[in-house]
Order: sequence, then structure tokens, then C-alpha cells
Amino acid sequence: MEARLIAALAAALLLAAGCGEPPQEQVNADDVMFLQMMIPHHKQGIEIVRLAGGRATTAEMKTLAAAIERTQSAEVAMMTRWLTEWDQPLTAPSDAHAGHGGLPETDRERVAAVRNERDLVNLLIAHQDDAIQMARVEVYNGLNPQVKEWARQVERSRDAQIDQMLTFLGPHPSPSA
Repeated sequence: MEARLIAALAAALLLAAGCGEPPQEQVNADDVMFLQMMIPHHKQGIEIVRLAGGRATTAEMKTLAAAIERTQSAEVAMMTRWLTEWDQPLTAPSDAHAGHGGLPETDRERVAAVRNERDLVNLLIAHQDDAIQMARVEVYNGLNPQVKEWARQVERSRDAQIDQMLTFLGPHPSPSA
């Protein structure tokens, strides 16, 4: 009787300590959908900033574009790794996005119409704002702590990029003017 009690206590302690079975990743459908939406969004962002080579005229814009390309390339690799580790597809069915706050990709015609730095900045502001909106949905609905923290980081960093890009556009008239 005493041996059984000791064995039962030992098993309970092992389970409570998380031993015995590998930990299960905390992931829900919103985490997966967020990453599946952000991968093509980032890839399109990379495509947009590559336009900067021929359209950006200031060193600041060229530097920002290069930083966005490096960051988003690394983030695509990270998101791909997470989905692969979770045994999830890298893309969602095309009709799945709407139910998860999915925003359409930036209009291809608008990307092709970029002629100068001002067009590029305006396009990037809108594109980065879409990333903020998707990140907010993940923070609210997601489950995975790592992905939610990264979504918070996306929200902060893209907001800072938008603030920086607004300075590239020059002074804004006051609403009362």
C-alpha cells in the first residue's frame, strides 16, 4: 500500500513538474492565421521597399527601406519556422482570411504606380498600418505567448516607422488652417 502511494505521488510530481511528456505548444487557430497572413504581407513589404532603390531620393528613406527589408526577411524566416514546428501549412485557404481580420494585400496596381519617394512613403505608411491592424487582432485573439509578444513588437515598430515616414512628407497643415 505504501509503495503504491509513493509511486502515485512520484507520478503526480512528475506530471506537475512537466516531466514525462514533452510540453505541448500553446497555439490556436488565430496564431496560425496571423502568421499565414503576415508571411505574404511581409513578402509584399519587401517587394515595396525594393522599389526604393530607384525611387528614394534621400539617404534616410534608403536607410529605412534597407532596414525594413532586413527585418521583414528575418521575420518571414521566423514565422515560417514557427508554422513548420507546429506542423501547420504556410498558407491558408484563400477564403479563410476574412474570418480572422484579414486585410487584402496592397493593390498591385498601386505598387506598380509608385513613381517617386513621396508615392513610396505613402504606400509604405498604408502597408505598415495594415500590419499594425493584423498585429492588434493577434494580441487580442492569439494564444501563443511568443507570437503575441512578437505581434506587440510589430505594432510598436511599425507605428514608429510610420511616425518616421510622416516626417519625410514634410509639415502637415493644422486642422484649423
